[in-house]
Amino acid sequence: MPLKARHTSLHPLLKIAEWLLVMCVSLALAFGLWRLLPVSHGSTGSLLTFQALQAIALFIVPALTVAYLWSEQPLQWLHLADSRSKSGTDSQRLDAGLVMLSMGVILTAIPLINCLLLWNQSIRLPESMSALEQVLQRMEEQANQMLQGFLTYRNGAWWMLLINLLVLAVLPAIGEELTFRGVLQGLMTNGSEQAGRSHVAVWVTAFIFSFVHFQFYGFFPRLLLGVLLGYALAWSGRIGYSIVMHATNNAASVIVFYLSTFVLYIPQEELDALGTGSTWWLTAVCTPVMVVLLYLYYKRSRGHASV
Repeated sequence: MPLKARHTSLHPLLKIAEWLLVMCVSLALAFGLWRLLPVSHGSTGSLLTFQALQAIALFIVPALTVAYLWSEQPLQWLHLADSRSKSGTDSQRLDAGLVMLSMGVILTAIPLINCLLLWNQSIRLPESMSALEQVLQRMEEQANQMLQGFLTYRNGAWWMLLINLLVLAVLPAIGEELTFRGVLQGLMTNGSEQAGRSHVAVWVTAFIFSFVHFQFYGFFPRLLLGVLLGYALAWSGRIGYSIVMHATNNAASVIVFYLSTFVLYIPQEELDALGTGSTWWLTAVCTPVMVVLLYLYYKRSRGHASV
């Protein structure tokens, strides 16, 4: 039996093991490359470089590798190319209307996500789990401090904004979508478009997506984000729209932080609270708009896939 045929016929659990092995090897090589760079490895610039290498080595390279090993049509398997449309070469282009709807859904979901974040942060574990709660809080604080270090690096130089958009918005969006929606959700649906299986795959993938970020106090907002991203793929059959959604969400955070810190001088806490407290009306207005845009996305994606 040819080597590739042996990979395509592997049991799903063995495929997951192979995928994790590729991740480990790729990440080890990236770490070795990073250590060879002539920079101070504790500096913010060095850590930002490692962040970029990690997105490529941990997410993008393994996803592309296993897709090649497991499928005769790796781009279609990852939903980077459309295997359902019958409209010829145009089927490989993203639909501009769906791209705009993808961005609109995420932007109008931000107030609701902020509400979920505020509620999530108010959750307190039982007294018997206070030690775990302190660990989770420290992890959250360290993650936020590192992110703020990246975003304030070079004191708001405009070119750093572009680098942060690439490293913190675009690369993670591509890598995480290929990994979670492309590989993991794809493994669970196994090519089936049955509604029941698709729903389970979307929600389980969203749960794992949120869990592996290891930020308990942002778990439920990230779960909602994962669900939106999952259905964006399940309805359209194209992972490009999920990537657009994810990148828009990340880029909005980066740009808002930049503007609030270096241009408008508005406390970040006020922007993070949009949709809560005295601005609750934003959630009341934006959430129905998000639902309508999501419905329009569903209808357009269904029609576009059957062209």
